Amino acid sequence: MAAKIRKGDRVQVLTGKDKGRQGEVIRVSPTEGRAFVQGINLAKKHQKPQGMGRPGGIIEKEASIDLSNLALLDPKSGKPTRVGFKVLEDGKKVRVAKASGEVLDA
Repeated sequence: MAAKIRKGDRVQVLTGKDKGRQGEVIRVSPTEGRAFVQGINLAKKHQKPQGMGRPGGIIEKEASIDLSNLALLDPKSGKPTRVGFKVLEDGKKVRVAKASGEVLDA
């Protein structure tokens, strides 16, 4: 199945503790159906010191969130939208915002 949400997309969280917050996708794991969004779903991790470069302590890092809990933001209106697919005249398959019909891929 084609990826509806990709790295670099602006998304909004639909459910959970971060509902309504927006961020940029930094990593997608399509086999697990999960994504990492910058600044969203932060988890605290207790980390041991790793030599001179990384001190130990409690750090916050992004945890994965299910793709079904994310909605892509429409580039025209900035509101959440569903994603569809369209084949252009030159045969290229692109993602399209359902709300506005705007092409999402450059």
